[in-house]
Amino acid sequence: MRERIIGGYDHFVLPFMIGMIFILVYLLIAMIKVIMSLPASDRKKLALSLINPKIMYKNIRDIICDCLLHIKIFKRNLLLGYMHASIAFGWFMIIVIGHIEVMLFVPQRNGSLYYPLFYRFFVAEQNQTLKGAVFFFLMDFFLLVILSGIGLAMYKRIRSRALGMRRTTKPCFADRVALYCLWSIFPLRLLAEGFTAGISGGSFLTKPTNMLFASFLGNDMNIMPTWWAYSTVLGIFFLALPFSRYMHIPTEAFYIFLRNAGLKIHHPRKGVAEAEIYSCSSCGICLDACPMNVQKKNLPYSSVYFIRFQRRNNKKKINEIADKCLMCGKCVALCPVGVDSCGLKQAQRAVVNNTLPYDYKFLGTAGHTAAAPQNDDNGILYFAGCMTHLTPAIIKSMTKIFEAAGEKYLFADKDGGVCCGRPLMLAGKTEAAKEVIAKNTQNIMESGCKTVVLSCPICLKVLKEEYNLKGITLLHHTQYINNLIQQKRLVLNKSEESFVFHDPCELGRGCNIYNEPRNVLQSIGQLKKAGKEKKESICCGGSLGSLTLNYNDRVKITQESLNILTYNNPDKIVTACPLCLKTFSDQSARPVVDIAQTVAENICNGCIKQ
Repeated sequence: MRERIIGGYDHFVLPFMIGMIFILVYLLIAMIKVIMSLPASDRKKLALSLINPKIMYKNIRDIICDCLLHIKIFKRNLLLGYMHASIAFGWFMIIVIGHIEVMLFVPQRNGSLYYPLFYRFFVAEQNQTLKGAVFFFLMDFFLLVILSGIGLAMYKRIRSRALGMRRTTKPCFADRVALYCLWSIFPLRLLAEGFTAGISGGSFLTKPTNMLFASFLGNDMNIMPTWWAYSTVLGIFFLALPFSRYMHIPTEAFYIFLRNAGLKIHHPRKGVAEAEIYSCSSCGICLDACPMNVQKKNLPYSSVYFIRFQRRNNKKKINEIADKCLMCGKCVALCPVGVDSCGLKQAQRAVVNNTLPYDYKFLGTAGHTAAAPQNDDNGILYFAGCMTHLTPAIIKSMTKIFEAAGEKYLFADKDGGVCCGRPLMLAGKTEAAKEVIAKNTQNIMESGCKTVVLSCPICLKVLKEEYNLKGITLLHHTQYINNLIQQKRLVLNKSEESFVFHDPCELGRGCNIYNEPRNVLQSIGQLKKAGKEKKESICCGGSLGSLTLNYNDRVKITQESLNILTYNNPDKIVTACPLCLKTFSDQSARPVVDIAQTVAENICNGCIKQ
């Protein structure tokens, strides 16, 4: 191959160069802004993560899997995954191959921003070497891959269900500009390289294009207009990028570094939050995920629109959506980028509500835990929680289980509810919540118990994430019961009943506890599958997370969840959350019980424990 005698430059590269310089400067300023808005401790964490081999390996792996290959979307739907991966990975490979060609054949052009992209225009074919043929083939292959992805993206706009999505987001003006540019870039590249293939060489895709169009358009007269069109569309795409959903393309990689460094959201529009907001691709997966969307009128309250309004700084809409959200976490669990939209909403609530006066009384009393034996390092502290006291059947069942297993335990809140602090946190009252957490922490540590068993998944999640309980093991009662069965300290009768298990939001998505409750139920009877389960489980509708969702809307969510749970016609619906138990029981024609109740009913009293 040899460089064509045109000086290695042509004016058609200007639109691309203007757009590229704009986006690079914009990204640099934005990145500095985000880093400078981080607390000093977070900046230190980020710096240390960059020299940590394990974290850097995870960064590289996540960028490849999430940004280029879109593995998470592949797992949901093959066509949808292919659509995203073909465009992202294909474009990446074309850029990489272009740079390799420059380094191998025209090293004097290394460092030029435009040269690798417009390589086919500037470099002519000298001879058909094997090496050259391989590059021609690879460039045509990945261009074909991208074009197939673009075709699927166009089809998705017409019929999204074919790609596994019931709903898609409505694009704003900037989204449309960037979208149409994206759809145009690669067909224009095919035409430009096709028209030039007779001079610069080509392969199975560009050579037939050259022959097809040369036969009735005249190849030479179309070379420059198509290269100008290709460069112009690229330039417009880069200029529109920061104002469109496609800003996620460069931002997502940066967010991965922040996320893997362990940085948390401190403010809804600063630091990590800013990176998360612009990492959202508006793919619409959270539209189908959100339980509120069982009614179409609630579509505008989805996480994707909350983030869109965050970008526009529409305070009225932001606060409205943040307050209505159930905080079930399903959108977070299914987000292919890993945007913590619930964390963003909670941070927004804190900004609005934390400074408002709030009259509250701490429900816990030190006397509940102070009587624990100080020398019993293996003691069990049972923390029922506020909601469990509203469903006393769970407490009775747990008491029976403790006694059947011969467990020595202390009841932390026997005489009344002890609030874990979660309701205050959800309301944005972070300072009040810290006060409650500090008091509870003191009581738990002074009890002398090394294991805390909780019946409320909400309490479990909060104690794990917000409490400093070094040396204390935290177990949900499903985990505790599963341990008793495995240790043969609890023997259960096998019944003929069939069960379906509902994964409570905070137990499953919140604490990643999925297998233990299923193991317990399989030791009692037949476990049937729900229509959706584990991380795709639907909220019961009774979540304390929403501050404004009305009763009728909640009932619709509950009924939809019950329909999905009874998909395989089980005898009983079993859950492991007092709030879910109460919510489902009010609406279900089928028996609904907590897993502790099922276990207590099937304890084999006459069996010999090993």
